[in-house]
Amino acid sequence: MRRQIIAGNWKMHGSRAENAALVESIVHKLPNSSAEVWVCPPFVYLAELTRALAGSRVSLGSQDVCAETQGAFTGEVSAAMLRDVGCAGAIVGHSERRALFGESDQLVARKFAAVLAAGLTPILCVGEQLAEREAGRTFEVVDRQLDAVLDLSGVAAFTRAVIAYEPVWAIGTGKTASAAAGRRSARPHPRADRGSRC
Repeated sequence: MRRQIIAGNWKMHGSRAENAALVESIVHKLPNSSAEVWVCPPFVYLAELTRALAGSRVSLGSQDVCAETQGAFTGEVSAAMLRDVGCAGAIVGHSERRALFGESDQLVARKFAAVLAAGLTPILCVGEQLAEREAGRTFEVVDRQLDAVLDLSGVAAFTRAVIAYEPVWAIGTGKTASAAAGRRSARPHPRADRGSRC
């Protein structure tokens, strides 16, 4: 059975005071369910929120990670550093990283592998833009994004990962994505091992 996961990506929002209030509310108002809950704040707040979440069932994730393990990469943060401050995983391949920062499928695949190598859980974002969806290229785009990761890490890696489908075409377009529509259009990846789908 697939795990239910609720992950909140805070993007470039928040302050120490706002974060403290939000985390306290999340921790104390969580429903009694089996779903995993993650929060993914900006890098600068990770260590502080590790302490705030201690003893709760909320996991801490990073919004991004460097594909390199260490070195002269000014401004970057490695997966080992994320683990060191208490992160359980990291988002890779978010649509904004792909679109605004030009991250290729191959770079996303390297980030995915770096997160796994550090013993953390990668949350791999995949999804198509509106023009791609309207051109009927949804499966082509998502297959390409998954293939880059499969080529580098293999299908077994997905037993330790989360795949998050981002309906990028629904963001700011007035169009809505529904779970029912997703189920109607879903199909297994041709290289997927059905026993290890996330």
